Amino acid sequence: MKLELSIGDPKMLKMPESWDFCQGLLHTEIGTSSERDEGYYQGGKFQFETEVPDAYNMVPPKVKCLTKIWHPNITETGEICLSLLREHSIDGTGWAPTRTLKDVVWGLNSLFTDLLNFDDPLNIEAAEHHLRDKEDFRDKVDEYIKRYAR
Repeated sequence: MKLELSIGDPKMLKMPESWDFCQGLLHTEIGTSSERDEGYYQGGKFQFETEVPDAYNMVPPKVKCLTKIWHPNITETGEICLSLLREHSIDGTGWAPTRTLKDVVWGLNSLFTDLLNFDDPLNIEAAEHHLRDKEDFRDKVDEYIKRYAR
């Protein structure tokens, strides 16, 4: 199966013209620019694996971050907190059959910018680290990017 995409070319997101599925899995890379002033995760390349179930588009895909990352909404083992990946979401922004894989990729990209959420974290340790010492948090993010996301 091949997924065709038709989106623009924003500087924060690199997406191919089309993707090939291999045994129901889709691999995506989100690359960020190297400008440090634009956020904590600049200069990193983050790999994601998306499992597309047979019941897609009625149920959401399952997404895992394959790149080790220090992030309040992504655990070090790759679990992701993103409401549109939930079948039932309290805030009403969960999965709907009208959503697409393009929406998923845009949502993942937003975890590095406007959806970065320290108030409702999945990785509580990372969020508390940010609350205690923002500069040390930035240093740890930079260390993870240098070690795992180049």
